[in-house]
Amino acid sequence: MSETNGAVIPALHSHAFLSEDHQKSERKTWAVIWLCSAMMVAEIVGGWLFGSIALVADGLHMSTHAGALLLAALAYTYARRYADDPRFTFGTGKLGDLAGFTSAIILAMIALLICYEAISRLFEPVPIHFTEAIPIAVLGLAVNVASAWLLSGGDHHGHSHGHGHHAHHDEDETQRITTDGGDMILEVFEDGVPPRFRLRAESSAGLPAATASIETVRPDGARQLFALEDRGAYLESIDEIPEPHAFSANVRIGEQTYPVQFEEHEHAHGSAARDHNMRAALIHVLADAAVSVLVIVGLLLARAFGWLWMDPLAGIVGACVIASWSFGLIRDTGAILLDMNPDRRMADNLKRSIENEGDQLVDLHLWRLGPGHLGAIVSVATVTERNEQYYRAKVARFRSLSHLTIEVRHVVPGAAGSVA
Repeated sequence: MSETNGAVIPALHSHAFLSEDHQKSERKTWAVIWLCSAMMVAEIVGGWLFGSIALVADGLHMSTHAGALLLAALAYTYARRYADDPRFTFGTGKLGDLAGFTSAIILAMIALLICYEAISRLFEPVPIHFTEAIPIAVLGLAVNVASAWLLSGGDHHGHSHGHGHHAHHDEDETQRITTDGGDMILEVFEDGVPPRFRLRAESSAGLPAATASIETVRPDGARQLFALEDRGAYLESIDEIPEPHAFSANVRIGEQTYPVQFEEHEHAHGSAARDHNMRAALIHVLADAAVSVLVIVGLLLARAFGWLWMDPLAGIVGACVIASWSFGLIRDTGAILLDMNPDRRMADNLKRSIENEGDQLVDLHLWRLGPGHLGAIVSVATVTERNEQYYRAKVARFRSLSHLTIEVRHVVPGAAGSVA
């Protein structure tokens, strides 16, 4: 903060809205490109030396695969290098979404080409060289599996093609309680279900033998008692926990009471938190792997039973799978590029946080700046003398709001529509 003539002026803040794993993702993508490039050279050179046109063709196909991944890698590199460039008003966090959108268009075109070629072969079958085609398909599958493993990095974050996923479970909603019978873990559990308390033993000692209950005390003094019932591995509250999850909790186990404090920190959910550039790269790899599996099955059945139509049929099924994944990616990245509301749940929670003391949220703009980073413009009407800093404190728990602008309109009591 700086001060001029007694007025406090906020200092400039960073506009680098990149994901926490940006550099790690960049390195993984380049590693996969080198793998695909090495395989491409090996196949083209091997095909040329041994006279296999099928091997040369698969090498050329691998070059298109490496080219699509190159788009993702360049987006990572460019976004990192120019993250603090003042020409980008809201940083370079959306470059990954732009690259993901472009990759999705390319995937859709590939799906159309595969489908066209497969339908043509249904009507005009061509001879299949099984001796060469099957090993090449297996080799392609192995490369794609290795590429998927490198991109995922064994992080077990999962991969989604536009489907829902569990909400972020924040560490601040888990508390350790030290008792005479051992440490207990109390958490607010809400992964895909209404939020409830769960109390369990940290070790294998088991649940507390005594009865347990929890009483919450909110900042306004409101109290609520939660009875717990045995769920086998843990005790769970019968009643749901109202929002927000910011309160003191008195945990009563037998005759002892243990106070704990919950401070809710809400992060972006769903598409607002995803790295769509990495998602696009992974979809390219998984799409190729899926097609490889279908091709192998089709070739084996065609060789075993003479069903030449199985090969083009596998191509059509693969094209439909790729088209479905590309549609989900186009939908999600397109919405971000058009600045659609990326997180309706957070927008609703923002509105409740602002209005829970009688103020009115008259305007809200919420958009994505980068993976896990959101921008917001909030306009509040109030009859009190509350200022901008008051509302900043109220929404401080929304950790994903990386760029926040608040406008406070002081309404004159008794004069509808007038602003002081």
